[in-house]
Amino acid sequence: MNQAELLRYVVETLEALGVEYMVSGSQASIYYGEPRMTQDIDIVADMTLSHLPGLLERFALPEFYLSEEAAREAIVARGQFNIIHSPTGLKIDVVVRKDTPYHRGEFERRRREPLLPGRTAYFARPEDVILNKLLYFQQGGSERHLRDIAGMLRVSEAEIDMRYIDEWARRLGVDGIWQVVRERGKSK
Repeated sequence: MNQAELLRYVVETLEALGVEYMVSGSQASIYYGEPRMTQDIDIVADMTLSHLPGLLERFALPEFYLSEEAAREAIVARGQFNIIHSPTGLKIDVVVRKDTPYHRGEFERRRREPLLPGRTAYFARPEDVILNKLLYFQQGGSERHLRDIAGMLRVSEAEIDMRYIDEWARRLGVDGIWQVVRERGKSK
């Protein structure tokens, strides 16, 4: 199973289980920006404990590794858990949707986009991908997040709502980083 097939499988599984989700992180920044290598798939999911049995069934050993305990704890705490495709080492990071005004709004803004031939999926909007990458960078993340943002701006800037990012960057406390990223982009 390659990364595209795994992404399709994840999307089909979540939809079959009735889990609302959106593709985010690196996969979304690549979708709206420039291609790069990534070994993980980031999914934000509005998951409850009632979804867990179906998830465990679809991501069972030996093909997958999914810790029931870690998933249960993440669902309760609105945290994160991983699913690993054992034969390839590809990883799915499932982030349980947080219950804040920003995260609720981000989830409402998601949109269906083409994923693969014959398949669509919900994706975070580019503005929200940028805001989350700013948050990850602020939390000690790598420069890779800023490079992803720069790539998104180079490819999709005309379609990105800069006022939305300006407003939420200020409210989320990442406006200083956002201004630096924008200035870097202007100087290139």
